[in-house]
Amino acid sequence: MTDIVILSDHRYLKKIKNDWYVNQVVLENTILKNELEKLELSVEIKDWKDEVYNWKNTKYAIFRNTWDYFEKFEEFNNWIRKTKTKTKFINCIELVKWNTDKKYLKFLNDKGINVSKTEFINKKSSISLSDLFKKTQFDQAIIKPCISGAAKDTYRLNKSNFHRFEKTFNSLLKKNDMIFQEFLSNITIFGEISLIFIGKQFTHAVKKIAKKGDFRVQDDHGGTVEVYYPTKKEIKFGLNCLNKIPHLSHYSRVDIIYDNNDKLSLCELELIEPELWFRNNKKAAKILAKNISNLINSKPPQI
Repeated sequence: MTDIVILSDHRYLKKIKNDWYVNQVVLENTILKNELEKLELSVEIKDWKDEVYNWKNTKYAIFRNTWDYFEKFEEFNNWIRKTKTKTKFINCIELVKWNTDKKYLKFLNDKGINVSKTEFINKKSSISLSDLFKKTQFDQAIIKPCISGAAKDTYRLNKSNFHRFEKTFNSLLKKNDMIFQEFLSNITIFGEISLIFIGKQFTHAVKKIAKKGDFRVQDDHGGTVEVYYPTKKEIKFGLNCLNKIPHLSHYSRVDIIYDNNDKLSLCELELIEPELWFRNNKKAAKILAKNISNLINSKPPQI
């Protein structure tokens, strides 16, 4: 029996010549795999949609690059429902389900975490962007589905141009619960800070900066990533976010920004399949591997 499977999707199972993006994802998985194997654990890397693999043959499965799950959400949910009876997941399924829907931001805001001003709109609602701008008085806003990732179906709009997006918004609203969120200008000035935690131990951070003329910070959208050394205040804010979640997270990425009032604000809490930049800090992968080894051997994790 395999000790643990690293869950990816078919695009990231092997290197592709001259494809820097795929190759850096493969490198991330390789770093973790190597650290696990140093602890004498048997490891495989699999596409979560693998129809041949028998999931009873692994003790644990850890989510890493299942980055197509929100495009195949019904299939993903069905797979989890079937597979959870055959193996154990890291992070736990209860936390994964909680984190898939961005309404978790309201949960955290209600517990005192500062979050950008947000309206959550139920699927098939008849509300328009005009109604939302009148209600909120935002100068600029972001719209995106509550279940999404990698900036898919994410748009920046303002009081002058929102009319051009009404059709797109209505189309998305037919199939998705949606977010209408105040745009934070620092995303294009200072950037977004990503804090990496293994358990509740802060390990390292990066800052993501959108390319000129864009607001999306992801490197696959042209954004840049640089090593970042957060302040004690920023780390404390990230840890406070993790202290509010309903289940233990073995790995986390807390994406934060300074809001339009220059206060720390939570952008996203990534607990399913975040990029963790192990290539910037292999010690973080080593700590995670040790915690996984302890879990497999029924020892409490180092949090």
